[in-house]
This record gives sequence, structure tokens and C-alpha cells, in this order.
Amino acid sequence: MDESEADESTLSEAPQEFEVRPRTDGKRIDAYLASRYTDYSRSVIQRIIEAEAVQVNGRAVKASYKVRAGDRVRLWLPELPDTTPVPEDIPIDVVYEDRWLTVVNKPPNMVTHPARGNWRGTLVNAIQFHYDNLSTVAGEDRPGIVHRLDRDTTGLLVVVKDDAAHRGLGLQFENREVHKEYLAIVYGEPERDSDYVEKAIGFHPITREKMAIRPEQDGGRPALTFYEVIERFRGYALVRCKPRTGRTHQIRVHLAHVGHPIVADRAYSSRASLTVRELIDDSAPRPAPGEDLDRILIDRQALHAAALRFTHPATGLPLELAAPLPLDMAKTIEALKAYRSR
Repeated sequence: MDESEADESTLSEAPQEFEVRPRTDGKRIDAYLASRYTDYSRSVIQRIIEAEAVQVNGRAVKASYKVRAGDRVRLWLPELPDTTPVPEDIPIDVVYEDRWLTVVNKPPNMVTHPARGNWRGTLVNAIQFHYDNLSTVAGEDRPGIVHRLDRDTTGLLVVVKDDAAHRGLGLQFENREVHKEYLAIVYGEPERDSDYVEKAIGFHPITREKMAIRPEQDGGRPALTFYEVIERFRGYALVRCKPRTGRTHQIRVHLAHVGHPIVADRAYSSRASLTVRELIDDSAPRPAPGEDLDRILIDRQALHAAALRFTHPATGLPLELAAPLPLDMAKTIEALKAYRSR
């Protein structure tokens, strides 16, 4: 959203009203509202506050005001721009299709649906071009979308064409009846061949774009991830992850929490890429003549939604789908075998 729109002349006529819950007690109101209304940046929220369009218990407040449990908040938000997705001729990799569903293999660097800062080039823009009929259950800005993947996570994503099928599949996701498997390349070697992480996840207290391990009393939501080591390398591992819940960034946060962040995960590993040079240590074989040691193997989180299993919402039959490793992860594993094999 253009921040210049956040002024009194564009504020909605009808205010939003709610009561602050105990778990957010003590948080600055600008940060609190930015986390509650994610379509608006913190700077836009601050401009609304400056325009005295945010009231607490009937009085205008400053951005530094710290909310208290029981506060009654009233605010007038700017009208959002038209978010109806524009069809774009973007190729999609179809793994499965019938009259009710399409399952695509999402590439990296593609947002699932339009949102603030990403109105074009999304999967929704692509499917709007390729399909005339998509479910409307998730709203006009998310046609056909029943679940999502992060921008740089590749792999299987279901697109639904029919409202009844959408509701049926959505219920399976809600009841945790959809079996999901991800493959990830991580830094370090997990101590155990298989284990699980059961830690609640909530918004990061400082960085708006990140999630973090947060106790439930501070807004964390229960999250459970099982993982197993498929292959070990010196200083790295290929793991299979089976999330039982579907929290934002769940696998990325959980693996980082146990000391094994995903390779090239900018947000949670503090590294944005992996090069051949980083794999060359004293135990590695001599690189082949002409090998470009500065060649980037991968420059996005090495995470891939590899398999899905669920009951078809229209036919009632089991459906199992798989997507092969993307080229960047396959090349990374090839390099690990060459230079970091045990």
C-alpha cells in the first residue's frame, strides 16, 4: 500500500473497534496494530495515529502508548486499493488436475497470493490467467487458494476450482488430516536420526516479517513438527519434515530453534546463499580443474514441499502426490556428496 494514502481524507467512515487481550499487555500501540492489521505497514499505522484516528478508551493516543488489557480501541483505517488479482500469462507446472482440483509445483521466488508489496507475479495472478473457474471461498483476492507456501519455498500447492471442494479440503487442513512432507537441507548434523519439535510459534517481538518461538500467553500458537535425517554430510544434513500443524514459517522456525537452520534461509540462518567455496575444507577432495569455487549453489531457503496425501474432497478417494527436488536443491546435494561426504 502507498503510504501517502494514510491521511484523514482517505480514512474509512466506519471505525474498527475491539478490546485488548491480556496476552498483548504492555506492547506499543503502533507495533500492536501493525501486527493485528497486516495489510498496513507500521509507518502507515503511525501516520494514522498522528492523524488522531486511533483512540484508546475514547482518547487519541501517541504511537508510544503501551496497550493494557481491557483497553477499548477504536481506529479509522485507510481504504485499501483494489486487490482483485490481474490475470498474468505466467507458466505453471501442473502435477495433477481434474475438474475440481489442480495441484502445481510452485517455483521459488513466487508469492502464493497478492498482498502488500506483492500485487503482481503471484501464483494467483498465474492461475487467474490459466483457469476461468476457481473457488471463491477464500475471497476475491485469493481465488482457489486453500493453503500457501512461502515465497522461496518450492513444491506442491493445491488450487481448488469448486466451492464445495474447497470447503471439504479446507476442513481436512483444519482437522490436520492432510499429510504433508517437506525436504530441507540444514546446517549441522542433528544428534538423533529422528525427533520432533513441539514449541508454540507467534509473531517475532521485534522483526515484523519473522516468526519466533513464543509462549502461548504471549500470543504463540501450538506447533508440532516431526523430522528425520535422510542423509548426513560433514556439517550438513538432508532432512524430511512432517509438520502436524500449519503455522507461518513453522519448519523454518522449529529447525532453527534446535540449532539446525535451513541452508540459505535469510531470515533464520543469517546467510542468504551457499557457494562451492563454503564446502571446501581440509577434509574435502581437491576441486576439479576449472571448478568455479564462487558458484552459488542455492540462494533461497533450501525447503521443498515434496509430498501431499489427502482424501479427494469430491470423489472421496485417497490422493497421493509428489514433486521432484528442484534443480538448485539437487545441485546442492550433489556438491555436498562431492565435498562433504562421510
